[in-house]
Amino acid sequence: MSKSTREPNVVFVGRKPPMDYVLAIVTSFSGSNANEVTLKARGQAINTAVDAAEIARNRFLKDVSVDKVIIGTEEMPPREGESRARNISTIEITLKRT
Repeated sequence: MSKSTREPNVVFVGRKPPMDYVLAIVTSFSGSNANEVTLKARGQAINTAVDAAEIARNRFLKDVSVDKVIIGTEEMPPREGESRARNISTIEITLKRT
């Protein structure tokens, strides 16, 4: 998941291993001196987003906690050969420096 317009302190989680996103979280907190970082994921990438947030919080950034979690559903257009739209789960995890 990526967008052409980069939002500051937002990490879009996709198919890479969780440690790649942990590095992005740590870099966002230290590089831009940010107070919060948001992970966004949908579908099967939700597992990776939760893993990355927990690894970053428990191993690397002891002064960071989960500020809020927003869950939702997006309706995706049907794939080729399908007749109905699909619902895809989404999550946004905001980590905040305490």
